Amino acid sequence: MVSISERPAEVENRAVPGHWEGDLVMGTRPSAIATLVERTSRYTALVALPEGIKAEQVTPYLTSSLLGIPPLMRRTLTWDRGREMAEHRAITAATGMPVYLCKPRSPWQRGTNENTNRLLRQYLPKGSDLRKLSQADLDVIAEELNNRPRKTHNYQSPSEVYAQLLTSGDALTA
Repeated sequence: MVSISERPAEVENRAVPGHWEGDLVMGTRPSAIATLVERTSRYTALVALPEGIKAEQVTPYLTSSLLGIPPLMRRTLTWDRGREMAEHRAITAATGMPVYLCKPRSPWQRGTNENTNRLLRQYLPKGSDLRKLSQADLDVIAEELNNRPRKTHNYQSPSEVYAQLLTSGDALTA
């Protein structure tokens, strides 16, 4: 396991895009979805996990979602120490994204993701069976969340900021 303390310093100040935080949002066991949040833009991707929450069930869906991100926006992924990340080396090998793991019982080390997960509870109440949601359903929720203006971005939405980052040569080569 690679500790969060070994993560590049550039992740902290959000000046360099492409650093992601991830987690599972749990429904009724064993239902869950994976969340991915880009730290600079707060752009969110939701990943359906129809087969369950064990590492061998999560890895292919998470890897596929990460590979859908433009390569220059795939710098790092920070996750908690859940069992679902037991195959983190396979994710790194497939995506080129080093996976950094938080200290035990320290979800605040992925604060961007924790805040996003709190917002998601408006759409995914605790106790919901998340297996009933398709990837298309989750994409609709993510689109709505990504189009909410944020004060932190001068009332631009995460989608607008993410799009600017994708077209900004300076941001991608920082």
